[in-house]
Amino acid sequence: MKQNLKENKEEKMTEAYIIDAARTPRGIGKLGKGSLSEFHPGRLLATVLEEIQKRNDLETQDIDDVVIGCSSQVGKQGSCVGRMAALDAGWDTSASAVTLDRFCGSGITSVNLAAANIMSGMDDLCVAGGVEMMSYTATLTSERNNRTVDGGNLHLREIHPQPHQGICADLIATLEGFSREELDALAVESQNRAQQAIAEGRFDRSLITVRNEDGSIALDREEFPRPGTTLDTLSSLPTVFSEFMPTPVDDGGETFTELVARRYPDLEINHVHHAGNSSGVVDGAAALILSSKDYADKAGWKPRARITAMATVGGDPTLMLNEPVPAARKALKRAGMTTSDIDLFEVNEAFSAIPMLFMEKTGVDPSIVNVNGGSIAMGHPLGATGCILTGTIMDEIERRDLNTGLVTLCIGGGMGIATIIERV
Repeated sequence: MKQNLKENKEEKMTEAYIIDAARTPRGIGKLGKGSLSEFHPGRLLATVLEEIQKRNDLETQDIDDVVIGCSSQVGKQGSCVGRMAALDAGWDTSASAVTLDRFCGSGITSVNLAAANIMSGMDDLCVAGGVEMMSYTATLTSERNNRTVDGGNLHLREIHPQPHQGICADLIATLEGFSREELDALAVESQNRAQQAIAEGRFDRSLITVRNEDGSIALDREEFPRPGTTLDTLSSLPTVFSEFMPTPVDDGGETFTELVARRYPDLEINHVHHAGNSSGVVDGAAALILSSKDYADKAGWKPRARITAMATVGGDPTLMLNEPVPAARKALKRAGMTTSDIDLFEVNEAFSAIPMLFMEKTGVDPSIVNVNGGSIAMGHPLGATGCILTGTIMDEIERRDLNTGLVTLCIGGGMGIATIIERV
């Protein structure tokens, strides 16, 4: 009886298709400097929702759910920003919404959850997306911007000391023996690839123009890239996270040095990350339309890709950023694939050490990883990045006439996530 039920469930499993992707350019995440910094987070996300509705004739009364990622759900980014943005976009009030937080993995989690709902047969049409206004969250008080991801939970800290993510990146680089020169070279390559992609218009299909209320252009291009970046220019930058070490974790007085020493008492950290080989602080928003095949046919849409497999994993919270490799392996196993079956990879460049570790552990050729540059060059709007990367890899698979892509991100708290898409 149980076997029959399982077979029936598998027979009913449907496929989740990606219909379209849209995103804002990424603006410099500094108040008064970035071109998007004066936008309300909900309004910025709403502009993406408005555009993706318009160009696909999306009937918003048919939407089963809007699933939005946002890593810092406080103040203007609180109050279920996904629902508020859908209402701001003028969408039908019957289109429900949820806002979720999985740190840097929030945006791709929104994609995966929307896809899972469709695959299960519970939903037919979902919109997944994400938003992060880092220019806004940077202005919040220290009480609302926790210095560690444990949120000041001292009991948890005794079990799992969790340093600042930049310190974790330096820890990983030290343990793996990555040199600053290697990490800087990866950062230069990210900048060069991003510049080529921008010059050739590789992002144009998904990129929207953000306009001010008076109709003037606020931003229509990536604002963060640094053209002309070289190894020499990066070599002059001071390492950043070494300065964090003597900083108190909280008002109790324990420093990051002491926090790290709880787990690695004898390790001398080689601090190798700096502003030039770490992800940029930016503002941005993104969205995808996902549907069942039946709904796509009904709407007259031609799907662009399907979600083949997805996976999340947990790992060591102290190192925190190590999990893209096991997440990718888990997704590949679920799909019955190996790395050789994947045409392109997007490994989020939270810090240079992360894609470098991925390539070293998997043996994947660097020529097919982050082919259009990554977050080092263009920035990492936490809650939106995973959704952005999904659209980016779909666009590039089509442009190159390839078939498969894998997106993976490291996540605070010692987690990883991966999604495999297949062109249709």
